[in-house]
Amino acid sequence: MSVKIRLQRHGKKGKPFYWIVAADARAKRDGKYLEKIGTYNPNVNPAIIDLDIDKAVEWLQNGAQPTDTAKNILSYKGAMLKNHLVGGIRKGALTQEQADAKFAAWVEEKAAKIADKEAGLSKAESEAKAKALAAEKAVNEARIEAAKPVVEEVAEPAAETEVAEEAAPETIDEAQEKAAE
Repeated sequence: MSVKIRLQRHGKKGKPFYWIVAADARAKRDGKYLEKIGTYNPNVNPAIIDLDIDKAVEWLQNGAQPTDTAKNILSYKGAMLKNHLVGGIRKGALTQEQADAKFAAWVEEKAAKIADKEAGLSKAESEAKAKALAAEKAVNEARIEAAKPVVEEVAEPAAETEVAEEAAPETIDEAQEKAAE
């Protein structure tokens, strides 16, 4: 039986969520699987990957072949590196302590890169919010400046109508009396 490590799609339309599974190569994409190894959520930035590295390495050691996307995810999380180090231990090129030290150093370096990326994204987001707020303030100030002359122009015709009203008779009866005189 040929085993593949692949993604199994879940979630709703337009919002995919994947399980990383070890499955028989002949099984359907979303069908029966042998073991769930982890999850992958590409809907957020950076993507959230929850992977049991030891299970993944165990399946790789037993001959499971990852698909291209699954291989990229396993490399990103360090399962491929750990598999490589286990192979070195088996051949006698490394000791278990050396392999563990190399893997721990790699994990710390990767965590630092991810933290830097998250910090950069949050900084970019805050800068974008600041720019949007500044643009909104500029638009509001322009709107206020544009409204002031309109208010003054409206006030001037109102003064002219008051003068016209004073010159005109106030009631119809007074107008008839003035006409009779």
